[in-house]
Amino acid sequence: MDADENLPRRSDDLAGQLARQDLDPFSVAELEARIQLLETEIVRCREKIQHAVHHRASADALFKK
Repeated sequence: MDADENLPRRSDDLAGQLARQDLDPFSVAELEARIQLLETEIVRCREKIQHAVHHRASADALFKK
């Protein structure tokens, strides 16, 4: 568990700003580009999670937790 996991999210969090953004002004092409960017970011986050899980498992195995 990271030390900052229990801290409240910052009010200027970019993901939160995206979730509140009005999508009406965007064209279909802009929305498709946004979706592609977000899907790429999801993949990046999933890879980070996998790395953290494997790193933790390796550490646990090393120290026979």
